[in-house]
Amino acid sequence: MSRAYEMSLARQLSYVFEELEPELLGLTGGTLVVCIRNDSIGKFGIRHDAMESHDGVIVPLRKGLQKSHVTSFRLMAMEALKRKKNWTHGEIVFDFTIKQDTLLVSTWFESNYNMSNLLEKFPYSDPHQASRR
Repeated sequence: MSRAYEMSLARQLSYVFEELEPELLGLTGGTLVVCIRNDSIGKFGIRHDAMESHDGVIVPLRKGLQKSHVTSFRLMAMEALKRKKNWTHGEIVFDFTIKQDTLLVSTWFESNYNMSNLLEKFPYSDPHQASRR
């Protein structure tokens, strides 16, 4: 059994933020994607603008996330995780941005289900078979 299965999803999410903190620091916005399978985090990462330009000239990025923002972001993510219900496979997507030194986060859940698991739970009986008897 893998170590990820032995710890709660909340603890795994906390580890994601620990791992990504160096990348999050300084970002002005982006999307954090966390892929879940069997209630275990597999793939995770950030989509973000690496640079900004104006008329073809690269300009310095405006002030982005500070350590206190990353801590707040992690706490918001942990709170959002409490709203995950019954699904074990899917993605959690956090869109984030800094506006006037305020962190704004929007959270999206994508739940994925497997029909073969349902068929095992609810055996199918063909109604047409019964009428042929």
